[in-house]
Amino acid sequence: MRSDEIRSKFLEFFKKRGHAIIPSASLVPENDPSVLFNTAGMQPLVPYLLGQKHPAGTRLVDVQKCVRTGDIDDIGDNRHLSFFEMLGNWSLGDYFKKESIPWSFEFLTSKEEGLGLDPTRFYVTVFRGEQGIPRDEEAIKIWQETFAKSGINPEGRIFELGVEDNFWIAGTSGPCGGDTEIFYDTKPEAGTIVGNFNDYVNSYRLLEVWNNVFMEFNKTPEGKYEKLAKQNVDTGMGLERTTVVVNGKENVFETDCFETILKKIDELGSVTNEKARRVVADHLRTAVFMIADGVTPSNTDRGYVLRRLLRRAVRYADMLEISANKLEEIAEVVIEKYAGAYPEVKLGEAKIKSEISGEETKFRQTLQRGMKEFEKINGQNISGQDAFKLFTTYGFPFELTKELAKDKGVAVDEEAFKLELGKHQELSRVGAEQKFKGGLASTGEMETKYHTATHLLLAALRNVLGGEIVQKGSNITAERLRFDFNWPEKLTAEQLKSVEDLVNQKISEKITVEKMELPKEEAKKIVTTLSFDLSKYGDVVSVYKIGNFSTEFCGGPHVGNTSELGHFKIKKEEAVAAGIRRIKAVID
Repeated sequence: MRSDEIRSKFLEFFKKRGHAIIPSASLVPENDPSVLFNTAGMQPLVPYLLGQKHPAGTRLVDVQKCVRTGDIDDIGDNRHLSFFEMLGNWSLGDYFKKESIPWSFEFLTSKEEGLGLDPTRFYVTVFRGEQGIPRDEEAIKIWQETFAKSGINPEGRIFELGVEDNFWIAGTSGPCGGDTEIFYDTKPEAGTIVGNFNDYVNSYRLLEVWNNVFMEFNKTPEGKYEKLAKQNVDTGMGLERTTVVVNGKENVFETDCFETILKKIDELGSVTNEKARRVVADHLRTAVFMIADGVTPSNTDRGYVLRRLLRRAVRYADMLEISANKLEEIAEVVIEKYAGAYPEVKLGEAKIKSEISGEETKFRQTLQRGMKEFEKINGQNISGQDAFKLFTTYGFPFELTKELAKDKGVAVDEEAFKLELGKHQELSRVGAEQKFKGGLASTGEMETKYHTATHLLLAALRNVLGGEIVQKGSNITAERLRFDFNWPEKLTAEQLKSVEDLVNQKISEKITVEKMELPKEEAKKIVTTLSFDLSKYGDVVSVYKIGNFSTEFCGGPHVGNTSELGHFKIKKEEAVAAGIRRIKAVID
């Protein structure tokens, strides 16, 4: 069963059970400054899991694009990927455990509607009760009944684990609850599962395929667990990993997810190196999706991650003796593979190939000079100053210096490099990885104000600079907003003052911020800008209208009136990539 079929079967299964199919959100989070990319299927749905009404209803199903790069150095093994697809079904105050658990088991084992996997090869974990939170008696009972209905003795199938393994919470307080994880036995011939459950997971005999989170409590700041008025179900199942299980493969690179991509790499290369071919396949697949969602190579934030992936791909392609400027041919195969499920990759094909080709050319121009400089470094240690010079002067990502140093058998003074980097206010790897650790954006008062101010800023930019201005990214914290937009040159002082004055004028006009839920086609006729790929929106969308000044697609949250914002002040305007400018602003 190919990945396309698994994806469509999943969506259809839950559609038949009353779920609205919603499209994947962009890899770039709309209002979550804690991460550079959406790293889990639940991230784009956080406002709705916290109580906001979703336009599509209370039962949802989707396949969400995700990126995680915290373990990029492990890519090339059997299980790590930087891009993956997460299948998820959601209940927003609707059904709960007695529906969720049997449906999951039915999809995994049904030969008619599901994946047709052997039910005797599944084991599950549930929350045992800990730290004053009760044991999940209901989930245990439902699993006992579910196994029994399939003719399986539940004894020895259900393992109870604690908070560390089977309890989910986003931060230190807020909505939370126990979860149940479903595992597939890859070697049933090895005998009964007994003893320490995690030993079987760590040895890869048991492979986690699905996790159902039951959000039924609210943890107060004082540490008390209170029952939620509305209970939610949040599930996640990785498509690539599921494809491995369904087809009896050893790892994701043996599945159709990478079949045509690796075939192309093998056609272009003349050397066999398993890790190198996997790294090139993984990184090019991720880069295609990043660029399709508006990310461009740069030395900061998302652009830095993309640049690092592409430059690693170049280096590993060289190990395979793939000729220069051939990466875009591999990208073409990725686009062809995913165009059906994700039309945005086909729509952005020219841009994707151009960015990949441009970055490869730019890197090769500096790589040769940088390698000569690297070879000049003598001794048992590469100083922080040497590493920083390679980074700033020769375009060497610090990770590449570390990899080359490892090959040479010498060490790098990473702490000294970080100090040099900090002096110049550059993005260090540590800074990037802190953002990858996850966590949810606050929906506090200041963040809400900045979200509305961002709408005013976009409208003001369009008014001052022209109607072709669209949003290219935003980042909101409780202290400031950061907004990226398309513009070819530095804004003049007069232009910036006009934008700032116009925003403050609209604040002083005390305009009501109106939320509307409309059919997508109707909403498209009235919105001011189409900054995002509309395929990520469902049939019914949320639109926020600020008088006759701004009307935008948005998931919120927003203030009720512009008068709540205070005074708007632009603090900085700068370039972040070719043709992309950034404004940082505050309100007080």
